Amino acid sequence: MSRLLRRGGPATVVPVVLVAVLLAVALAGCGLISSSGTLRSAHLPDGDKPLDGAAITVTSKAFTEQVVLGKIAATYLAAAGADIKDMTGAPGAASSRQAQLRGETDLQWEYTGTGWVVYHERTDPISDPTELWNKVRDIEAAENDLVWLPPSSLNNTYAFAASQETANRLGVTTLSDVAALPVDQRTFCIDDEFFSRSDGFLPMLEAYGIPFDTADGVPQSNVTRMDSGVIYTATAKGSPCNFGMVFSTDGRIPNLDLKVLVDDRKYFLPYSGSVVVRKPVLDEYPQIAELMETVSSKLNDDVMRDLNGRVDIEGEDPADVAFDWLVSEKLIVPN
Repeated sequence: MSRLLRRGGPATVVPVVLVAVLLAVALAGCGLISSSGTLRSAHLPDGDKPLDGAAITVTSKAFTEQVVLGKIAATYLAAAGADIKDMTGAPGAASSRQAQLRGETDLQWEYTGTGWVVYHERTDPISDPTELWNKVRDIEAAENDLVWLPPSSLNNTYAFAASQETANRLGVTTLSDVAALPVDQRTFCIDDEFFSRSDGFLPMLEAYGIPFDTADGVPQSNVTRMDSGVIYTATAKGSPCNFGMVFSTDGRIPNLDLKVLVDDRKYFLPYSGSVVVRKPVLDEYPQIAELMETVSSKLNDDVMRDLNGRVDIEGEDPADVAFDWLVSEKLIVPN
């Protein structure tokens, strides 16, 4: 599945569930439906209900990270007193976006890189997360009457990782360290899409001063192309590559004890997670901004890897994962 459409951690899909979702979509025509179950009930620690009387529809895309983030938002806003319509897990990457543009849904998590590259087809390479968010925020406000709230620290972008054993053996922590290695140690596992993308593998090598298909750079024999799902296990084994392409918030990173290398030249476009709200809704209930900022401030790559892994590796329900995390952060109290 295309990274531009997935935008995130592994989208583990059980075929029977997928068939059911597709059938439901067919029956529902053009309407947006949820494929993700229900929310668990809670209240704020102080018992306050700043959103009492508010009716808010929350949606998300269908891959793991998006559903977890959607459940976090929906559960927290419901605890704050809102009447939540849970449309998280909307099948199809475009459906949740289009539903919000049509005014059918009110709030969802998005990624700044997605807004820049996919929704507005911009190609300028912007490495600073705040600068990118400012530009996306301004375009979306002017063109779509959508408010992109300040982003969290989670950045679901491309990255390269190595096993801890490989990283320690080679003494690498950054991509510049990789560029300084002997040629025979510069071995990579990537998928076909990343190899051919205009912002993918070959421009990355160029940004780090490593020529491709040369004896003193990265010979073609040093690059193995494979399905993105297999790359994680191949990287953990250190064979056939020392360095594998990963998504930076993927739950398999801690599960396989991989070390993500620092993109020290800031090549990769930021995909910072940001809550997007329709402006009329935010104007009516400005408390949403403060509530979601509280959540955003507690999210980062490590947190999302853990939450994603609980769903994709341990098989937990996203609603339970979201609820447990909010409780652990003392943001909600179970009813």
